[in-house]
Amino acid sequence: MVRSARVAGPPMGQTYRERPPVAALAGFVSATWVQHVLPGAAPYAHRSVPSGGVELLCRVGSAPHIVGPLTGPRVETLEPGSTVVGLRLRPGAAAALLGMPASELVDETVDAAQVWGNAAVRASAREDPDDALAALQDLAIKRAAAVDPLVMEAVGRLMPGRTPDLRSLWSSLNMPERSFRRLCRSTIGVGPKTLQRILRFQGFLARAQYALARGHSPAEAGLARLAADAGYADQAHLTRECVRLTGDTPRVFLGDVERSCGCGHDHAVSMAVLFKKGAHGRP
Repeated sequence: MVRSARVAGPPMGQTYRERPPVAALAGFVSATWVQHVLPGAAPYAHRSVPSGGVELLCRVGSAPHIVGPLTGPRVETLEPGSTVVGLRLRPGAAAALLGMPASELVDETVDAAQVWGNAAVRASAREDPDDALAALQDLAIKRAAAVDPLVMEAVGRLMPGRTPDLRSLWSSLNMPERSFRRLCRSTIGVGPKTLQRILRFQGFLARAQYALARGHSPAEAGLARLAADAGYADQAHLTRECVRLTGDTPRVFLGDVERSCGCGHDHAVSMAVLFKKGAHGRP
């Protein structure tokens, strides 16, 4: 979901806004986004954390690339004046768009031309961010195939607060456990337990973003309360998962999020996806 970063300069030196995808991609893409580092700002060390999905990114004026499902943090430096646009695919949708198993892209970044050929190169010849984003969406629309409905049903049930017991999930889907795990790794890139952990953490992060959007510090109610609200057994459980997925403790990570995103970043689309129908609800 959210692109969180360790700030290398003034927080107002970069902007970020999310929007829903075009209607034709609603079943494949959870959000589109544009991020801009202002001219004259310091280089921005941008940290992405696992979201459960694949991202199609393009620095405006450059060729697009594909970031596979992450299992840990990914950091890249954005230079002053640079703009990045992207599509964040829903977990399980990548195989239908890319025509290859998502398991082959786990923690990998590849040139989109390796998957889509010259069409990906042509999509990079745009200098306006909105045009570049439109080109990425057009590229995805032309390659969209049917997504396995069983996978999307499973992903929906693994969203924060919906299926605490994985055994009940594959039982309700009338699928043997081993077959279900193989299906998840092929279409999502990771197994169901890993995806459940990632989505629970994304729910925690969405709560932090929700607080920031309303002018509050994410941890002002205390980490123990935040952990419980996000569905963790206790604060120690949250700490272990945060270190695993971001490389930092919750306090350090939330401090980075507050500095980088508290200047008016727009994460409303991602927050809506994670809070929808979740048992832990909207804060």
